[in-house]
Amino acid sequence: MASSQDAWYLSLLGLAENFRTSSPPNIKLCIQCLQAVFHFKPPHRVEARTHLQLGNILLQHTKNIDLARNHLEQAWCLSQTINGFDDVKFEAASVLAELHDQQHQSNLSKPILRKAIEISQHSNYWHCRLIFQLAQIHASECDYELASSLLGVGVDYAHIQSAAYTRVLFLLSKGMLLLIDKKYNEVLPLLNQAGLLVDSWQGNQYQKEYLRVFFLVLQVCHYLMAGQVKSVKPCLKQLQQSIQTIMMPSWPSDEVVSSGNTAEMFIWMPKEHLYVLVYLVTVMHSMQAGYMNKAQEYTDKALAQIEKLKVLDNKPILSVFQLMLLEHIVMCRLVMGNKTLALQEISQACNLCQLHPHLLKTHRPQLHTMLGLYAMSMNCMDAAEVQFTSALQFSKERDLRTFANLNLAIVYLRAKKEHEFASLLERINPENLPTHSHSLRAAAYYVQGLQCFFQARYNEAKRYLRETLKMANAEDLNRLTSFSLVLLGHIFLSLGNSRESMNMVTPAMQLANRIPDVHVQLWASAILKDLWGSLGDSGHENEAYTKHCNFTQSLLKDHFTSSKMVEHNLIHWTDGPFPEVFNATPSTSSGLM
Repeated sequence: MASSQDAWYLSLLGLAENFRTSSPPNIKLCIQCLQAVFHFKPPHRVEARTHLQLGNILLQHTKNIDLARNHLEQAWCLSQTINGFDDVKFEAASVLAELHDQQHQSNLSKPILRKAIEISQHSNYWHCRLIFQLAQIHASECDYELASSLLGVGVDYAHIQSAAYTRVLFLLSKGMLLLIDKKYNEVLPLLNQAGLLVDSWQGNQYQKEYLRVFFLVLQVCHYLMAGQVKSVKPCLKQLQQSIQTIMMPSWPSDEVVSSGNTAEMFIWMPKEHLYVLVYLVTVMHSMQAGYMNKAQEYTDKALAQIEKLKVLDNKPILSVFQLMLLEHIVMCRLVMGNKTLALQEISQACNLCQLHPHLLKTHRPQLHTMLGLYAMSMNCMDAAEVQFTSALQFSKERDLRTFANLNLAIVYLRAKKEHEFASLLERINPENLPTHSHSLRAAAYYVQGLQCFFQARYNEAKRYLRETLKMANAEDLNRLTSFSLVLLGHIFLSLGNSRESMNMVTPAMQLANRIPDVHVQLWASAILKDLWGSLGDSGHENEAYTKHCNFTQSLLKDHFTSSKMVEHNLIHWTDGPFPEVFNATPSTSSGLM
C-alpha cells in the first residue's frame, strides 16, 4: 500500500494527466500539478520523468524556453544515475539536444548526443535514433565527412542487430550526404550495394517499396546532378511508379511500415512528403530536358500539395521544397518569355526567405542567381552582373558557381566587356571545368562558341558549337540543342551559306516551338525571314516576318509590364532586408495600364 506521501504525488500526476488530456486541455493547471510533485520529494525515477514531462509540455505549449531547458537538463542528469530507465534517459537527451540545436547552440547539443550514443548500445531504437540525430546536426553544419562516418557506424550497428531495414536506411542516408558533398566516386559503389540489398529484399514488402523510393530518389538525383537527362529516364519512370504504389489508399500508414523490430522504427520522411519530392525531381528533370509545359504542370501540382500539407502540419522541409520549386519555375517562365509571372514567383521566394531566415542563409546564392537571370531577360546587364557576382560571393557549391560564371560570361559578351570576359575565361573552360555535370560542360562549349561568333571567328565557333550539339543530343538537352542550331544558322547566314543556314534554323525553330523557348523562336524567325527573302520566297518571308513581329510584341508587352511592377526593384537588392514589395497575395496591378 502506498504511503500518504506517495499517494499525494501519484494523485498529482494523475490530475496533471487529466488536465492535459481534457478537451480543451488545461495546460496551466497541468503544469502546476507537475511542479507540485517536487514538493513531496518523490523517488528519482518519478522526479526525472516529471522533469521530462514538464520540459516537453513547456516546449509544446509555452514560450518559456529557459524553464523547459532547465527541466530537460535535470531529467537528463538525474536519469543517468538510474540503471535502465532508457526511455526517459534518452528522450531527455534527444529533446534537450534538439532544443540546443534550434537555439543555434550545437556546441551544447553534440556532447549530449555523443554521451547518449556511448551509453545506449544496449537499446536498439535509441542508439540508432541518436546516431541519426547527431549525423543530422553535423550535416546541417556541412561537416559531411563526420556525418557520413557516423552513418557508417549506424550501418555496422544495424547489421549486427539484424535490423536489415535500418541498415539500408543508414546506407542510403550516407549515400545522400556523399551526393551532397559531390563525392561521386564513393557514392556509386554505395548506391550499387544499396540497390542489390533492396532488390534481394525478402522481408516486409512495405518496407521494401519504401526503401526503393528512397534509393530511386538518390539515383535520379545522381543522374540529374551529372546533367544526364536522357540516362535518368528509366529510373525516373520507376520512381514515379513506386510513389503511385505507396500513395494508394490500400497502402498502410508510415507507423505500420516502420513497426516491428525496435531497431527498425524509422522512416526517411512521411509518404506525403515523398510524394512532393517526386514531383520536385520530375520538375528538375523537365526543366533540364526542356519540357517547360510539363515543368509548369508538375510545379502547380506540387505547390497545391504543399499548401494542403502545411494546413495539417507545417514542417520546415515543406518550405524548402516550395522554395526549390519556385527556383525552377522562375527559370521556366523566363524561357517561355513570361517575365511578369517569373517576377511574382521570385517575390514569393524572397517572401518565404523573409518568413524563414534560415532559408535565406541556405538559398541566398540561388536567389541572387534567379534575380540575375531575370535582370538578363530584362536587358539590365549591370544589375545582372551584380547579382551573379553576389551569387558567387555567397556560394561554395561548385555547380551553382559554374552556372553563375557561365551566365556572367554571357552578360560580359552582351555588354561588350571583353576585359572582364577574359578574366573569367579560365573558370569556364570546358576542358577543365570544375564540374561533374555533362550539361554544364556542354553549356561551356556553347559560351565559347558564342564568344567566337561575336569576334567573327566563325570556324572556331562552329567547332565549339558542334561539340555542344554532340553532347546535347547524347542526353536530350533540348534547349542547348536549339540554341546551338540557331547560332550555327546565324553563322552560316553570315558566311552566305543559305542552304546550311536553313538546315540549322528549321530544326531549331521546331525544337523551340516544342519547348517552348520564345527567345530561340524570336531569333530563328528573324533568320528565317532573311533566308526566305534571299531566296525570293515572299510567302514564307512574310510568314516568318509575322511570327517575328508576334514574338516581339509579346515580349515587349511583358517587358513593359514587368518593368512597372514594384517587385522589379528586387534586381537592386544585394544585402540587408528586401525592398518593401511583398503583399499578402501576389499582384500585377501595379504594372497594368
